[in-house]
Amino acid sequence: MSGPAPTLATAPATPRRPVWWIALLSRIPLGALYGFAWCLGALGFHVFRYRRDIIDASLARAFPQLDARARAAICRRHHHGFAQVFVEILKSGALTPDEIAHRVRFVNLPLLQECLAAGRPVLVVAAHQCNWEWLMHAMASQAGYPVDAAYKPLKNKWANEEMLTLRTRFGAHLVPAKELLPDIIRRRRIVRVIAVIADQEPRSSEKRHWTRFLNRDTAFYMGAEEIARTTGYAALFVAMRRLGRGHYEVEFMPLSGAGERLEAGEFTERYARLTEAQIHAAPPDWLWSHKRWKLKKPLYGAG
Repeated sequence: MSGPAPTLATAPATPRRPVWWIALLSRIPLGALYGFAWCLGALGFHVFRYRRDIIDASLARAFPQLDARARAAICRRHHHGFAQVFVEILKSGALTPDEIAHRVRFVNLPLLQECLAAGRPVLVVAAHQCNWEWLMHAMASQAGYPVDAAYKPLKNKWANEEMLTLRTRFGAHLVPAKELLPDIIRRRRIVRVIAVIADQEPRSSEKRHWTRFLNRDTAFYMGAEEIARTTGYAALFVAMRRLGRGHYEVEFMPLSGAGERLEAGEFTERYARLTEAQIHAAPPDWLWSHKRWKLKKPLYGAG
């Protein structure tokens, strides 16, 4: 990784214009959008019962001390919280950087900036907790450094393009997850944030780390660990907490130091423990509706 000094690039100061239909809908006041979100959450929970059986089964395994009534309360809050995130993503088409900063507050942003000031990119690893889209907007508009974020392209080309337009309007650079490591190596001279969400189930990858997570044998995607090992970049976990409707708090926590050598699986194990602690602190805010446990741990071998 030797060679010329790293290059510092800065994110665009002016948000990109969203497509017309997002621009139109995003002009609706947030209060009205939250009213729609309440109806959407109520319909999803009471009428359509969206994935309630899956959510309840997962909650029962994760929190065996909770009875059916307590689990239902978490499920209901999950539906309403997810509906709020949906309209918040829509509203981000009209928000300014100042409005994002008002709604997403960093507890210790200097920790990230100090790591970046050392002259190398920093790996930031998150989970599907709260509003991860606003988290990306907040980092892109407040960190003072560029943000590259891994994403999984949508199957529908039109929908994928629309989401890319919305996701990049504050200057974030989106990279398909399968292309992330080559892209990191190719652009290694640019000092920037490299953001990854790593709590997905690695069904398409043979590289998996198995651990006990929420009282179940769980396979974790090892892409973030591979990036940290290959590049030697410092890595931070980013925890997001809901303070109230439309307001969040973000805290960075060390995952591994620059150049730190870890045993295989240790990086992912640290990430799993921090993610689990975040979920225990606010169960409704994790993405329980995702079918997380399709993979079964093999009886023999790593799997």
